[in-house]
Amino acid sequence: MTSAVYNLSDQYIEKQAELDPGTATYLGIPGHDHEMTDFSPAGHEARAQLDRDTLTALNGLDISSDADRLAAGVLRESLELGVQEYAAGEHLRSIRVIAGDVDAARSIFDLMPTETATHWSTIAERMSAVPQAFAGMRESWSLGASKNVVAPKRQALAVAAQLETWAGTPSAPGFFTMFVEQAASVSGAPIEKLREVAKRASTALAETANFLRKEYAAKADPRDGVGPDRHALARRRYLGMSIDAKDAYEWGWQETKRLDAEIARVSGEIKPGATAAEVRHLLDTDPARAIQGEDNLRNWLQEIMDEARDFLISNKHFDIPREIHTCEAMISPPGGAAAMYYTGPSEDLSRPGRTWYPANGRTVFPKWSEPTTAYHEGVPGHHLQVATATINSSKLSRFQRNTFVSGHGEGWALYAERLMDEFGFFKNNEYRLGYLYAQAFRAARVVIDTGVHCGLPIPQDSNWHPGEHWTPELMLEFLTARSSSDAEFNRSEIDRYLGWPAQAISYKLGERVWLDLRDQAKQKHGTKFDLRAWHAHGLNLGNLGLDLLKSEMSRF
Repeated sequence: MTSAVYNLSDQYIEKQAELDPGTATYLGIPGHDHEMTDFSPAGHEARAQLDRDTLTALNGLDISSDADRLAAGVLRESLELGVQEYAAGEHLRSIRVIAGDVDAARSIFDLMPTETATHWSTIAERMSAVPQAFAGMRESWSLGASKNVVAPKRQALAVAAQLETWAGTPSAPGFFTMFVEQAASVSGAPIEKLREVAKRASTALAETANFLRKEYAAKADPRDGVGPDRHALARRRYLGMSIDAKDAYEWGWQETKRLDAEIARVSGEIKPGATAAEVRHLLDTDPARAIQGEDNLRNWLQEIMDEARDFLISNKHFDIPREIHTCEAMISPPGGAAAMYYTGPSEDLSRPGRTWYPANGRTVFPKWSEPTTAYHEGVPGHHLQVATATINSSKLSRFQRNTFVSGHGEGWALYAERLMDEFGFFKNNEYRLGYLYAQAFRAARVVIDTGVHCGLPIPQDSNWHPGEHWTPELMLEFLTARSSSDAEFNRSEIDRYLGWPAQAISYKLGERVWLDLRDQAKQKHGTKFDLRAWHAHGLNLGNLGLDLLKSEMSRF
């Protein structure tokens, strides 16, 4: 489709790729894989100016058609938020354990092809720019500190620890050192140059860790919560809708209580007379209920996703185009956040969608909690949603195909878990317990994220620490009681919520919107309601904020 709005959306993506080569690689836009993103103040200003200029141009266009109205709405929402966040100085304190500048600069190498000598030459050129990229980050963070626009101290120290792991030591080689050794078996690859630039890149990571520990931490914010104003802006970013913090907090408590009761019931069916914690310990420690080794884990997760895809197609629940049938299960590199994640296919589909599972140094993996995560990250979750948008070039603008609003996307993925429960995929009580813990875990995040960042106390009628204010220790205790994961993962998650406010609440609150919309459609159409058609209508809209989703789904 061609229109002034779609052309502007295409132009924005191309200019964004020029100014942010990491995004270009993620999207599969060629010509920038040899470059690193500029994280300096000048780089951030250039991207902010692109947002401002594009917003001005967008406001002057005709959006009278339905397609243009939606495309313009999606683009405008993102641009306006980008302008607000830049004005608030968020780019000067993007120090967090996941989805910050450090993570973006390191993880982009995971997506680069490595099959040929030419691929490795491109990697070497990009890697040679890593020191400059990290110098730019330090410049931006220093500017923020001079303006008292700083990240929490806890985040600075957690990111320093990440950087030290990725930098490595002589006895424990880091990410870049190990990564380039893959080129040793590729004929013609510039292995000596790769080793040289890997060494310099590793040094840059170590220097940045040292900067965070010895210079930045003393200037960082000693508080853990970001406060109501920053949280309100973050809620708008990650939900695409306005929602009252207190209402979300109270709903999160109610949902947590409901799921606690269901967990207790299913735990009793698995082992009568045992507590939920005792059943969880059994499932975590029984070798007969575990997968041994990373390769076996990856193969098993691949089987789970492939089985779900085949079921959904054969039972006509979804029409999944053949070109996006593949979703690869991967093991993520050590050193990053402990959560599983998804990366979408490139625009030309030469790189498929992938789920990334962090082993975190483990070699034994309990099975009971993993199927629900595979459905969330793979099919019918993120892969079906993101890849459908990627190939929907005849209806969606390029920006619509490549944007991601967490409340919509993570809400869909959590809804996808529930859908697989409705389809009978958790008849095994152990797997269903994993699903329930995943739901309770997300409900608990609504409580602790909103509570700590907005300064909301634990309710007086709670039988657990009534009236107290949230601390990282209380957050961890509350989350751990509703987590199917180990202590290391749970601690990593607390760092994540403290550094990435409001993102974690988008899952459960987004799922709530999807479920409300489905109920409304059922009431509207009665016996003529077609779930497959409703899903198709929703997925074909691409990714958008929840306010826009509600208005568009009302047209079904």
